[in-house]
Amino acid sequence: MKIILARSTRTSGMNNFLCSILIFFLSSISSSFAADTLSVKQTLRDDGNSTIVSSGGEFELGFFSPGSSKNRYLGIWYKKVSNRTVVWVANRETPILDTSGVLRIDANGNLELVNARNSTIWFSNSTKAAVNNPVMAQLMDSSNLVIRYVNDTDPENYLWQSVDYPTDHILSGMKLGWDLSKGLDRYLTSWKSMNDPSPGNYTFRMYLEGYPQMKVADRSTIDFRFGPWDGIQFSGVQFKAPDLNFDLKLIVVDNEIYAKFDVNNNSRPVRFVLNPDGIIRLLTWYDQAKNWTFSQYISVLFDECDPYGLCGTYGSCDLTRAQSGRSACECLGGFVPKFPEKWKLSDWSGGCVRAAQLTCKSEDRFEKIPNLKLPDTQNAWFNRSMNLADCETECRKNCSCTAYSNVDIRQGGTGCMLWLGDLIDMRNYPDNGLPLYVRGSSQLGVNGSSREKGGVKIIAVVIPAVVGMLVLLGLFLIYVFRNRKLRGKGLMTFKPDNDSGNKEEGDDLELPLIEFELIAKATNKFSLNNKLGEGGFGPVYKGTLDDGQEIAVKRLSKTSKQGLDEFKNEVKCIAKLQHRNLVRLLGCCIEDGEMLLIYEYMPNKSLDVFIFDKELSRSLDWPKRYSNESAVNTVRVVGTYGYMAPEYAIEGLFSVKSDSYSFGVLVLEIVSGKKIRQFYNSKDNLNLLGHAWKLFNDGEFLDLTDEAMLGSCNSSEVLRAIHIGLLCVQPYPQDRPNMTYVVSMLDSENELPLPKQPGFFTESRVQQGSESPSHNTGSSLTNNALTITMLDPR
Repeated sequence: MKIILARSTRTSGMNNFLCSILIFFLSSISSSFAADTLSVKQTLRDDGNSTIVSSGGEFELGFFSPGSSKNRYLGIWYKKVSNRTVVWVANRETPILDTSGVLRIDANGNLELVNARNSTIWFSNSTKAAVNNPVMAQLMDSSNLVIRYVNDTDPENYLWQSVDYPTDHILSGMKLGWDLSKGLDRYLTSWKSMNDPSPGNYTFRMYLEGYPQMKVADRSTIDFRFGPWDGIQFSGVQFKAPDLNFDLKLIVVDNEIYAKFDVNNNSRPVRFVLNPDGIIRLLTWYDQAKNWTFSQYISVLFDECDPYGLCGTYGSCDLTRAQSGRSACECLGGFVPKFPEKWKLSDWSGGCVRAAQLTCKSEDRFEKIPNLKLPDTQNAWFNRSMNLADCETECRKNCSCTAYSNVDIRQGGTGCMLWLGDLIDMRNYPDNGLPLYVRGSSQLGVNGSSREKGGVKIIAVVIPAVVGMLVLLGLFLIYVFRNRKLRGKGLMTFKPDNDSGNKEEGDDLELPLIEFELIAKATNKFSLNNKLGEGGFGPVYKGTLDDGQEIAVKRLSKTSKQGLDEFKNEVKCIAKLQHRNLVRLLGCCIEDGEMLLIYEYMPNKSLDVFIFDKELSRSLDWPKRYSNESAVNTVRVVGTYGYMAPEYAIEGLFSVKSDSYSFGVLVLEIVSGKKIRQFYNSKDNLNLLGHAWKLFNDGEFLDLTDEAMLGSCNSSEVLRAIHIGLLCVQPYPQDRPNMTYVVSMLDSENELPLPKQPGFFTESRVQQGSESPSHNTGSSLTNNALTITMLDPR
């Protein structure tokens, strides 16, 4: 009996021991997630042990704290690399402050990261809905975290994938660029620091304006640019790594334009990373050394010539010159430094200007400059089917064309690219540079040298004769002017800005000065009965001269914050413009503190009167409005509230992209029949731009259309006009298209990128902290302070 009891006790103890081992083993399997998937019924918790590992053991998904930080993030890192190297972060903008994080799949088939209070910290926002079909998340050996149907036999059919939303890394097989059909822009954003994965200052992305190219930007400032793709490589970027076999190339297929990085030898982990300092590095892991090694053969923003636009316009950087102690920058043939004294002090930012102006005739020369990193292609035009001879012919037809080259260097060179504007960001590359054919004046010989002495002698004889004739002509015009019906006091001369890069502003502008007494008489002493309306500068009055000619007089308001500089700016802009859709400027007056502009009077009133009047707008159907939009691009809105670009209104910075913003506002006004300064949606607290943005995203763009033209409008044209208008009013200049590109978009049916939220976008928002209040189930209401910043346009 005792023996039996002893056996029973021993057996019971052994069973308990085995059960304990089994329970421990099962719990270990559960916590480490030996599988590479996460099902709807499973969760991944931040308990210090739980991770998901790809099937081949290459990558691992779990929670981590970067560097010295205690914040918790969900990320993906190399499994086989001893130094934890994170290549993707889910909640980089919203860290979890403790270890309560849980990853799960919600009822809609999205990955959702929640905290202890069940508040959503991050979710995947899948573009495809998982309807009555079970889904799972899976970590691939490529580092790609995907959501897919459980029973789907197609291995590439993903509802969502992390590689479409990269952070600071490009790994083998990943894409960097656009999927136009989805409006998806895949780009890198640096970490803020090694201890903080939140978005830093630097981005690396594909820009589609002109000819596609990749750039590194520090916020809104371009730091470095990959040269254009030449069919074999990116021009002006040296990628040479003898111990690695990899490709980085441009792919254009269907609705996708992207750069793809492929490592053909996967024996070692290789990664591209955009560091917090803005430098892109190619790193390789070596097991023996137990560290990441930076390849000395990779050159991306790593030498004196790499900074974007270092030598200004028409200047080229030469590293050999810089290393020999000479000036790193030199002007192209036929060009000279714009500011010679600054150039001598190694300040090349002013760039170069032509030694002799172009005639825009068949005599213009094209100089071949070999071994160049081709200029920025933002304002370029290209055609893949043309040859080089046709390319030169096409360039000669366009006075704005400053240079041309092949698009593809394979098969001896094919395709044509024209640069329509200033050339910037060039450098000499003896090994892998490309030839550029730069337009030069016929007055200069090869490399910008002067023509033979015989030509100089001819010029010496001709110029005095021409000058004499011009003097006589000028005296005659002055005589005629003094006897004109507008009895003025002379001509007012406007000098161009010295630092202006606009070639159109190279000549002085002269405008008749008209006596204040004459204007006061014509407007009946600025009677209220003569007042036509109120403009951005002040009131506008109708006037009648002694001979019966009707005029419109804009009088600068005494309370206006816009002064003499803005007044002169408008005079310079309007006086230079000649267009059938623009009111002609007849003269101006600056006398005893008064500043007035005198325009021709339009008896039928201006276009905006018809657009914004309910009855008159019926006479403007959609075809009339749409056909006018290409003409609007010549209008320059100077200092008027609502039309000013954010960078000009806040910081006083003006560029060609500021015109794009103003044009975008005008387009949305024309489509909607609503005035930017008078429209306000009180329900959503939106101005006209915000209202258009909301309707566009909701797919209700026709609700923006003026009711007066609903019967005549073409819905696809309306959508395209709104789309282009929203692209033009994006907050950052580098995101907006220039006016040349806008015209091409209006004239074509090509796919357009998705616009970002407009500048000066007004919207009621819930204050957001580190956690989303919409998913907070137990929080009480709190009082929020509201700070309003008043914008004081310059």
